[in-house]
Amino acid sequence: MGAFKEKLTSAEMGKLWVTYMGNSMSKRYLMYYLQHVEDQDVKKIVENALNICESILQEIKKIFIEESFPVPIGFTDEDVNINAPRLFSDEFYLHYLKYAGKAGLSIYSIAVPIMTREDIRDFFINTLNTTVKLINEVNNALMAKGYLIKPPLIPTPEKVDFIKKQNYLNGFIGNVRPLHALEITHLYLNNENNVTSKALLIGFSQVAKNEQIKEFFIRGKEMTNKHIVNCSQHLNKENLPALPLLDHLVSTSTISPFSDKLMLAHKIDMFSMKIRAYGNGMSLNGRHDIGGMYARFVKDVGLYVEDAANIMIDHGWMEQPPKAADRDHLASN
Repeated sequence: MGAFKEKLTSAEMGKLWVTYMGNSMSKRYLMYYLQHVEDQDVKKIVENALNICESILQEIKKIFIEESFPVPIGFTDEDVNINAPRLFSDEFYLHYLKYAGKAGLSIYSIAVPIMTREDIRDFFINTLNTTVKLINEVNNALMAKGYLIKPPLIPTPEKVDFIKKQNYLNGFIGNVRPLHALEITHLYLNNENNVTSKALLIGFSQVAKNEQIKEFFIRGKEMTNKHIVNCSQHLNKENLPALPLLDHLVSTSTISPFSDKLMLAHKIDMFSMKIRAYGNGMSLNGRHDIGGMYARFVKDVGLYVEDAANIMIDHGWMEQPPKAADRDHLASN
């Protein structure tokens, strides 16, 4: 007899399910990117990312089959047309991999401490380490090719100091202090996510087939641009540089490489990551005006994600995550 394995907990089911869905989506984007990549360094990284996706999918599928857990449908080769003309430049692929890699990291890093079964925890530790290595490769390539804009430089403190007055928290009125390092970090980080997100939304809005979904991507692009402008203004007020846009890395093609379902699901995932990123920015912020800005951003994105989910449900595209037993329904039957 084989060793007894504990049943999967809700946390293990949920994190394995969302990891499977995310990687089945990423696989389709990467398959298409590989058809249109000329830079050999970028090609090698995209191939590596695709291999990681496929390996993650195989491992989770194996666990699901062993546990008699239904393997999600996720996304299939029908959701991608690898023969469609080029939609993004080689440089964009690197920015995209960093953006998508950060979304993966946020899922895997949260999973590790709450996995109780050793084999599942080991899987997430390995997946986390592999993703960190991939992002490191992407960053090195961005720097080597001169595509990476570093976070702003600020003076090194002369001595240890303590906050003495409540007006340290001011933002709207009175004596407003300069931004501190963590506020700058998250304004930069959110802009880094958003300039990539905006370029994706430009491409998606050009190629979407359904008119409602096309309009939805245009709305997302405008909202994302507003968030970029807001974060940039806070940096510029302190004479700190903001990140440039990546809009020029999108081609003029209007032939879709991706199904509307794949593009819409992608924006639900990535806008959900924005909520986490804005929450992080809010938690490490000490100024009322910036805290208020992030609260508005979270509301904007929350409404957008809900509308996206409604469109997915209307089309019958949204797969349901594992859920608790409906005891009331069982009792009534």
